Amino acid sequence: MSLIAELKWRGMLQDIVPGTEEQLSREMTSGYIGFDPTADSLHIGSLVPILLLVHLQKAGHKPVILVGGATGMVGDPSGKSEERNLLDEATLNHNLQGIRKQLEKYLDFNQANPNAAEIVNNFDWFRDMNFLDFIREVGKHITVNYMMAKDSVKKRLEGTTGMSFTEFSYQLVQGYDFYWLYKNRNCKLQMGGSDQWGNITTGIELIRRKSGGEAFAFTCTLLTKSDGGKFGKTEKGNLWLDPSKTSPYKFYQFWLNAADEDAEKWIKIFTFLSREEIQSLLNAHQKNPADRLLQKALAKEVTVFIHGTSEYELALVTTEKLFNQSGDVENMSEVDLHDLEGIVKSVFNLNELKQGVDVVRFLAETGILPSKGEARKMVQNAGISINRNKVENIQFNVTVELLLHEKYILVQKGKKNFYLVEVK
Repeated sequence: MSLIAELKWRGMLQDIVPGTEEQLSREMTSGYIGFDPTADSLHIGSLVPILLLVHLQKAGHKPVILVGGATGMVGDPSGKSEERNLLDEATLNHNLQGIRKQLEKYLDFNQANPNAAEIVNNFDWFRDMNFLDFIREVGKHITVNYMMAKDSVKKRLEGTTGMSFTEFSYQLVQGYDFYWLYKNRNCKLQMGGSDQWGNITTGIELIRRKSGGEAFAFTCTLLTKSDGGKFGKTEKGNLWLDPSKTSPYKFYQFWLNAADEDAEKWIKIFTFLSREEIQSLLNAHQKNPADRLLQKALAKEVTVFIHGTSEYELALVTTEKLFNQSGDVENMSEVDLHDLEGIVKSVFNLNELKQGVDVVRFLAETGILPSKGEARKMVQNAGISINRNKVENIQFNVTVELLLHEKYILVQKGKKNFYLVEVK
């Protein structure tokens, strides 16, 4: 199966420049995706672009990762309603190193292979280019009318915030990236999210006008959740690929808790399972959705890909300890409790606990609930368990007798939220 056919059946392809599939069948092709260095870790919103690069390399082509040290200083208006804060060079360099380290886990960088992955930083070719050089080399080839016609520009100009010249010029900067890679790395393909289509086609146009060359591109669909929420966002923000920012347990739980409709799409996009394996899972899931076989397979495949088998197995152990209601919490070791990943930790005063604290106040002061009113409601609705025992009424007192290993109390709010309170 060709790369394009593979991406189509997986639901990963949206826009494509005519001739792209023919180019990929003609020769080994270098293709690149740009990553935004606004943090020292990528998040799961970057997973589809990463997977595109992996599929490209598996198909025998050469993946090029452009980390935008220069464009990070400008800001991309695509899909955004406001201008973002610009980063200084030291912060960008720190972020670049973090991203590079992550990508080296997912792609083959062995230079002995002809299609070895390569990382480039556009600051390297923009560093010595001054403004006059840029408008002569780039600006004169692209008309203002062409730039104004881009959807990302029109939406911002029609809004209330407007657009600075800095952001307006972004498509020229990204377009020059494609031109530079085409000229200096024989890179003929650019990939990205569908919100990047306007910037990508500017690069293709610049290559045509400056060198008479032909370049190609395709984009992937921007994902949304079936409930209308933004993909990869939680109440606490992004889900990061860095385990120190988002624990493998919490990462695993995100995929495990996917709605059926989402899981049916995501199993194709985010795993490398074959069409036959996926169809078998879909059939089994439709027969008995309550077993959540689809979600379990999805969570396993993605967690192993990002964090490795050992971290996946630890996430499974943590899940079993937390959600197996027949388990005895008193038998969990102090190490188990302290190292449980993905659990919100808070602190409470031991002296107060010696006197006994009513559960409503305890829940509010540890931050498990935002107020005493909310805490009272949650207890009355049977939504709170302490050390796996359901709290029956608001007169319940939290005392030192409840301490596990003389310092911990495990609180469960609802079905999926756990809090480890350390008493000092």
